[in-house]
Amino acid sequence: MIEVNLLPGGRKRASRGPKLSLKLPSLSAGALPKDPWLLGSAAAVVAVVAGAAYLYWSVSSRQSELEVLVAAAVADSARYADLIEQANRMTARRDSIAQRVAIIQEIDGDRYVWPHILDEVARALPDYTWLDELVQVSGGANLRFRILGKAGNNLAVTRFMENLEASFFIRGVELISTEQMVEEGRMVNQFHLEAFYERPPVELLETVPLFGEEGAPAADTVGRANPSGSGPGRGVASWP
Repeated sequence: MIEVNLLPGGRKRASRGPKLSLKLPSLSAGALPKDPWLLGSAAAVVAVVAGAAYLYWSVSSRQSELEVLVAAAVADSARYADLIEQANRMTARRDSIAQRVAIIQEIDGDRYVWPHILDEVARALPDYTWLDELVQVSGGANLRFRILGKAGNNLAVTRFMENLEASFFIRGVELISTEQMVEEGRMVNQFHLEAFYERPPVELLETVPLFGEEGAPAADTVGRANPSGSGPGRGVASWP
């Protein structure tokens, strides 16, 4: 029980309970505590506080750097997405153009077939031989044509067939029939030949540009098998 003396000049009664006193150790010079455990605990507390402060500062700094990097990455991603979309559109357009060009080339590939046939037949025609008919028998990949004509003798017919076989654009020359007949008072040999058109091997082709340096048509745009050697049709084939 606690008693309080309200009368002035009165004496304080001594408390009956035990007195509690707490004294902090003096930290004056020469009076540091000698207990190593106390010193170690204090050092550990200081180290933990310093480490926590450093970690907080390091994490905050790293977070700021990461936020800057993330913002830059988002901006780059948006810019690259636009570039990728443009590249995809250009690729699709290129593929469409390439497909159209392939179709045009496929259609245009047979444009010079008959010019080649006519040129090679004319070049293979020997002396004292003339033609009455040159027509297509079958088309497609194996284009077959028929030649009807007359010659002064069988030797001219044989030479004509050999010259046709020597061409890079003609193969499979076959003699269907031949017979002698009188025409304008003289004896001639009427013949019927059939042959196939073929494309020359790629390694034997000599391409010729369709236009010159300033857009003018180049010479020999049709293309033919240029002769070099003993017979017509021998040499390097030209292709438009």
